Amino acid sequence: MVGALRLILGDQLSPDISSLRDADRASDLILIAEVMEEATYVRHHKKKIAFLFAAMRHFASELETAGYRVRYVKLDDPANQGSLRGEVARALEEHPALSSLVMTRPGEWRLQQDMEIWQDILPLPVELREDTRFLVSLKDFAAWAEGRKQLRMEYFYRDVRRKTGLLMDGDKPAGGEWNYDTENRKRLPKDLSPPPRYLPAPDDLTREVIAFVAGRFPDHFGDLEPWGFATTRAGAEKARDHFICEILPGFGDWQDAMARGEPWMWHSLLSIYLNCGLLDPLDVCRRAEAEWKAGRAPLNAVEGFIRQIIGWREYVRGIYWLNMPAYAGLNTLDARRPLPDFYWTGKTAMRCMADAIGQTRRHAYAHHIQRLMITGNFALIAGLDPAEVNEWYLLVYADAYEWVELPNTHGMALHADGGLMASKPYAASGNYISKMSDYCAGCAYDVKQRTGPRACPFNFLYWDFIGRHQARFRSNPRMAVICKSLDRMEPAERAKIHLQASDFLDGPSLKSS
Repeated sequence: MVGALRLILGDQLSPDISSLRDADRASDLILIAEVMEEATYVRHHKKKIAFLFAAMRHFASELETAGYRVRYVKLDDPANQGSLRGEVARALEEHPALSSLVMTRPGEWRLQQDMEIWQDILPLPVELREDTRFLVSLKDFAAWAEGRKQLRMEYFYRDVRRKTGLLMDGDKPAGGEWNYDTENRKRLPKDLSPPPRYLPAPDDLTREVIAFVAGRFPDHFGDLEPWGFATTRAGAEKARDHFICEILPGFGDWQDAMARGEPWMWHSLLSIYLNCGLLDPLDVCRRAEAEWKAGRAPLNAVEGFIRQIIGWREYVRGIYWLNMPAYAGLNTLDARRPLPDFYWTGKTAMRCMADAIGQTRRHAYAHHIQRLMITGNFALIAGLDPAEVNEWYLLVYADAYEWVELPNTHGMALHADGGLMASKPYAASGNYISKMSDYCAGCAYDVKQRTGPRACPFNFLYWDFIGRHQARFRSNPRMAVICKSLDRMEPAERAKIHLQASDFLDGPSLKSS
């Protein structure tokens, strides 16, 4: 029986993926493979590998239950070729009646570059289909970007709102405003604790995978316990429903807040499921919108959540594919310092950094303000090498794939793209961290001191960063006030700041292995 080989990647775990659109259950063969090349092109967090392998195995079972013929290759299969290309070639050799190869375009540039030559090296036609799970095609994003001097997310987001009808009142935004971000910046009160979360225990299949990953990848970053990820579609849907019904109402007010020992706060924890295909983004947004329409969630919470998905998520994908591969090599601020050891160990006297990195080790997760304004902010003002920082972000988070990680890190956190994404660098002193968290209480450093033996490193590094790049920043309207503040400082104070920053950056606290 003549059929097609249909390759499904680990982040394509969707029954409506374009490569399965017209699949024949009787004659086609679905290939899903765990391969070392994908598990180790960066040294992914152990929990990320375990999550994906378990989710892939569950998805293969789901397809088999639906009547598909599935060829699932485990990593420890003695015949495993170690790469997707090798496993495709092996499947075709063992099933010579298959007449074509059908795939959905991958999310990462390096993999697409490889797949685009498969037509030349495989003995049958290769069809590489668009990924239709996104709301804006790459062609439509390029058309939106063409001719624009600035590619700001806000205007893109408004167009997607109009296209989808989400939170729209005719041709106007619901409530009269497009964006309620100014209402979403409250510090967590001392008497308010984040709500309980849906963090499922691993099932038997997932436990088996966890044990396997522990033995096979012992030197990779991160912990496998405690576990808290669903690895089935049904489990991801439970996580979605729990967030929508129980957590979403408080998301708006506290989405920028941080607290010691509270990794989840009011964040959805759904990006891991959205980015591998277990949840549909538009469906999630419509469910959130329904909560607002029913009066169960305020508009600022629902709008802020929907903006993260149909705004930021779609936008960064468009930025990535529009500008790769050159985008990854940009280093506008000429940042060259190596990544310090404490990004791996979490061992630093800076309590905010220790907490954010520690929870990243434990959970393969940190919420967006921790990523942007703690670990990202430090990397920016310390002048850490963007290539090393990008690799760290890509490997430590379970929801990270290069299409979503690189623009967020390179553009938003590091300003390495020179302002293509953000109109100003997201640099901040310790004052921001103190305002939005309780990290500073009891820290070894004093957030109120700019220089001196107990001065918060974020303070002197921030002002030294502004000083190093003052010539560039003076012409930026959003940075001009900061530059004038630096101008008003006494020369002796500026010299002290620069000396302390230099000593810190060249000292043992920033050593790297």
